[in-house]
Amino acid sequence: MTADSSLTAQDALVALMIAVSASDEDIRTAELVRINNMINHLPVFHDYDEERLPAVSRTVFDLLGEEDGLDALFGLIRDALPERMSETAYALACDVAAADGRIEGAEARMLEEIRHEMAVDRLHAAAIERGARARHMTL
Repeated sequence: MTADSSLTAQDALVALMIAVSASDEDIRTAELVRINNMINHLPVFHDYDEERLPAVSRTVFDLLGEEDGLDALFGLIRDALPERMSETAYALACDVAAADGRIEGAEARMLEEIRHEMAVDRLHAAAIERGARARHMTL
């Protein structure tokens, strides 16, 4: 898979999760574990070929390293993902961002960009964000 390749809908969800994790230039173990758990357990990934992960990751990192690469990545994601999956995509992104217990700086800006690019209504986004925060609370 190259940066010019098309993504499947599942690849698009994975690419978005990887992009959120990489957004702060510090990919944490908790985020990678969360991505892996979601791929292994969520119904949307029930038939996903995990051997595609390295190629999808490479595509994300290649694009993020280019000028206007984030725009290109969002273009690939929008082309691959049915519109009805926008809130699912945002929820997955929020869960990855919240996995390490904090969402700030670059991750917060990335979530804002995803919300905008995926046309997720602000009220719905707030509910999704609150759910992610609640799932990742610690004592």
